[in-house]
Amino acid sequence: MNFYEKTIDEKLVYEGKFINVVNQTVELPNKRQTSRDIVRHPGGVAVLAYKDEDTILIVEQFRKPFDKVFLEIPAGKIEKGEDTESCGKRELEEETGYRAGKFTYLGKIATTPGFTDEYIYIYKAEELYKGKIGGDEDEFINVREIKKEKLKAMIKSGEIVDSKTLAALILE
Repeated sequence: MNFYEKTIDEKLVYEGKFINVVNQTVELPNKRQTSRDIVRHPGGVAVLAYKDEDTILIVEQFRKPFDKVFLEIPAGKIEKGEDTESCGKRELEEETGYRAGKFTYLGKIATTPGFTDEYIYIYKAEELYKGKIGGDEDEFINVREIKKEKLKAMIKSGEIVDSKTLAALILE
């Protein structure tokens, strides 16, 4: 069966600081029309950073959509004109204060394909050495070092629910 939805029309509904929301009128495979709301996102990069062979760097930060603190691997938005590897290296250093001697691409995920076109590209960082911690003025982060087995237990218990963190461990 052909599942393709042909775009008939697209209207910008909201233009934000780094996301846009569009509403598309689409033609379904059965020739009927409907609408789709889509969040346009520039994409991001996440980094599974190993302090040693068994210790992973995790960041704690408040996530407003859920009104709670999340534990997740370091990550951030791709800047205009930036390649994914450069973004990952920049975010790793800004959020954790570390650089990596070895930086390996693991894969990418579509975060929530039902309503956004965001991809997150995932890298593994090893052979860490001190860099400069930095970051955005509106970003407050605490870096934690967690053993891999404890991290897996925290996922199973529901303490860590961040999808990019879960995906990174699967892609590794």
